[in-house]
Amino acid sequence: MTVQHSVTTKKNLLLGITGGVAAYKTAELARVLAQDDINVQTVMTEAACRFIGPMTLQSLTGNAVYTDLWDTNTVNNMAHINLSRQAEMILVAPASADFIAKLANGIADDLLTTICLARDCPLMIAPAMNRQMWSNPATQRNLSLLRRDGIRVLGPAAGQQACGEIGMGRMLEASDLAEAVQHAFQVNASLLKNKRVLVTAGPTFEAIDAVRGLTNKSSGKMGYALAQAALEAGADVRLVSGPTCLIPPAVHKFIQVVSADDMLHAVEAEISQIDIFISVAAVADYRVATISQHKIKKTDKKMMLELIPNPDILLTVSRLPSPPFCVGFAAETDQLEKNATLKRHQKNLPLLVANLAQDAIGSDESELMLLDDHGKHMLPKAPKIEQARHLIKHISALYELQKS
Repeated sequence: MTVQHSVTTKKNLLLGITGGVAAYKTAELARVLAQDDINVQTVMTEAACRFIGPMTLQSLTGNAVYTDLWDTNTVNNMAHINLSRQAEMILVAPASADFIAKLANGIADDLLTTICLARDCPLMIAPAMNRQMWSNPATQRNLSLLRRDGIRVLGPAAGQQACGEIGMGRMLEASDLAEAVQHAFQVNASLLKNKRVLVTAGPTFEAIDAVRGLTNKSSGKMGYALAQAALEAGADVRLVSGPTCLIPPAVHKFIQVVSADDMLHAVEAEISQIDIFISVAAVADYRVATISQHKIKKTDKKMMLELIPNPDILLTVSRLPSPPFCVGFAAETDQLEKNATLKRHQKNLPLLVANLAQDAIGSDESELMLLDDHGKHMLPKAPKIEQARHLIKHISALYELQKS
């Protein structure tokens, strides 16, 4: 008789604590997480140690607490590297206004900020501060930067504050934060585990001559956000990108292209290995029939350009004998639902995501309409990284339904 043992692998969370009265809640959070079979490694700032003792966290988690960037007891004296590589996720709770400002601007002057800068895993923060500090434009600018960088902001809540005032700025309760951590681990561990995802992003550039070309206003932000969200969900992600000014997420393969033809060839080279194809790129519909190898000189005469259609990359993939699960995007200026529905049916897509071009292009936020066989679903305006995470959940659910 063969006995099969069920082995549960603990998840590794790095819990960062900064200086604030709400640090007392973190002791309860550490206790709850440890009971939930999560291995909690605590890192405290100097200010945090003024509100709660490291020994408390060590007793609750069973792990040594780190406070010093220059700790000589760590391997190679590189605590920031060792700790960041061991973590599968980082949660900073409470996250003070000072810490948020440092993180937003890439300042790494203590162990916790250095770990966050050196990380290769998801990061969540739970702000806690006075209501005026929370509403200060500087704090809101910093939070906007963090959200754009893919960092999840949990809370805060409104209510009675330690200073006696009432308003936004209270750190979420330990139970709420523990639930968020568990949910994030579940998403990261299983949503798209072992799935191969190909994302196209950005605009294309169609040369007219040696210096000029046809392009569009796409920033690539939505495509890059989806690549990041798919990574967080455990997927093997390949990103094919037109020209952008963005730093790509740490995908398994990043392919830079220029023209629509370049993008088509890059997609064709990868598509046979792909489970899910997410076509976000704003591919130029037309290109110049004949490209001048030299700069066309200006004259007083009218100039006519002959344009010919570019290949439809999404249509090409969706018509393969065994296509992957295909997701399309439609940026329209009017009659959004009508035009998007027509596009979905023309290309036989299980899911099409639509938005108004004038509202979404170049912005860090978007409002999305999702069209699938079950009808229409609206995602209200939110940062693109948050929309991307919602989309990945929706895509995963539809993909599993199609395969069942």
